[in-house]
Amino acid sequence: MQSHTVRPYHYLAYGLTDVLGAGSMAVVAGWILFFYTTFCGLSAFEATVIFGVSRLIDAVWSPLVGHVSDHIGNTWMGRKFGKRRVFLLLAVPLMPSFAVLWVSGHTFWYYFFTYLFFELVYASVLVPYNALAPEMTEDYKQRSYFSGVRMICAQTSAILAGILPKWIIDMAGGKNSPDTFLYMGIIFAGLFMVVLLVTYFFSWERDEDPAAQTTKKGSFLSGLTSLFRNIGSTLRIRAFRQHLGMYLGGYICQDIYNAAFTYFVAFVLGGSVMIAAELMGTMYFAQLVAVAAFIPLILWLQPAPSFRLASVLYAVAVIGLALLCQLRPANTMLLLYVPVLIAGLGRGGLNFIPWNIYNYIADVDEIVTGERREGVFSGVMIFTRKTAMAAAVMAVGLIFDAGGLVKGATTQSVFTQHVITIVLVAGPLLLLVFGFWVSLGFRLNKTTHAILVREIARFKAGETTPPSDADKKLLEDLTGWPYERLWGKNPVAPRSATA
Repeated sequence: MQSHTVRPYHYLAYGLTDVLGAGSMAVVAGWILFFYTTFCGLSAFEATVIFGVSRLIDAVWSPLVGHVSDHIGNTWMGRKFGKRRVFLLLAVPLMPSFAVLWVSGHTFWYYFFTYLFFELVYASVLVPYNALAPEMTEDYKQRSYFSGVRMICAQTSAILAGILPKWIIDMAGGKNSPDTFLYMGIIFAGLFMVVLLVTYFFSWERDEDPAAQTTKKGSFLSGLTSLFRNIGSTLRIRAFRQHLGMYLGGYICQDIYNAAFTYFVAFVLGGSVMIAAELMGTMYFAQLVAVAAFIPLILWLQPAPSFRLASVLYAVAVIGLALLCQLRPANTMLLLYVPVLIAGLGRGGLNFIPWNIYNYIADVDEIVTGERREGVFSGVMIFTRKTAMAAAVMAVGLIFDAGGLVKGATTQSVFTQHVITIVLVAGPLLLLVFGFWVSLGFRLNKTTHAILVREIARFKAGETTPPSDADKKLLEDLTGWPYERLWGKNPVAPRSATA
């Protein structure tokens, strides 16, 4: 590992790029279905086609970017600009593509191609970016701080995504128009360009082992044939499967909530887009506070128990929304802030904890394969994240269509209102229960990671027997493989495919 002193501004500089990662997703998840169906003349079904086809293409693109970022380090471009960081630099002039998403008055194909292009640009940044923190340090606590500051930046951008439409509407004299979303897109696009440059200039990567470079050069020329085999092999790492279960349970429940919440406020409770934006902004502010609280909490309580605490908080909030809808007190709009604030506290933990855990998954993989594959794991993470978000938004759109949602209408039928409420409440609760259940068997934490790192060093030194039965059992639990088959002695190892 290249020797660098990590200073506070390095944490901030690294974390800023998740203004793009979380900020764009918060805007898309919270507003784009509403924008398409209200201002662009698209049906919910047409919007789901856009999301679904984009996901199919991204199923190839994100893992491919991860594969390339793992192997580009032996090229001139990779050596000069960094195998992860070069993608940040190349994406800067492409960021205005986010603004063109929010131009009304065009055809289905305009929205299809603009959405697809931005999604591919997004993946080209986030896949290598996710692999950057493990490159910058091996220290467990420093990686936690990198993840924590990243999530603080993410939640700050999500707050902006929640309240920016209201600010724009206020400046326009209370007029709610498609221009609100275009101005928001322009502001975010400019912000994305700045944060990418900051992260690029204040980050670094580990030195490549010359022997590994030679190996990776050969595998880059021939490795595309085994690319999807390597992607599938990530699911043969037990800790990663558990991590994905928690990650998807914690994130898809939020995607469903985000997609349905504006409809819930506007049509079920009789509010407006402005009120929904205020509530979303309040929730994102609570998420920011929660992330700051979970940074030390996860070091003390450990990841899995922290995840369960966050899940319970969010579940309580969703149930609170259902009760308010059922009881309909006179001051419903004011009381809405209580479950919304609680939801933010839970969501802050659900957002932070999976990305904190991700920083250590490549170490579990290394003891199985004997290689570093941060890029491949990042590609799978981004693909599953975006696929899950698109599937959630698609499902919400299709259910709303089947429930009689009338596009462009200012009111909806009672039956449609019931459908909106059921989606907002039942969907998140089911996924929270799933993530909670998966977390019960997850054992990767500060203590077990230290044992893992120690065993990696022992394998590198030529040791082949565990120091104790307890250590052997732990490694087998984390990896899902017998101890005797670790360190490349298994079909998961990429080199076994080319041996």
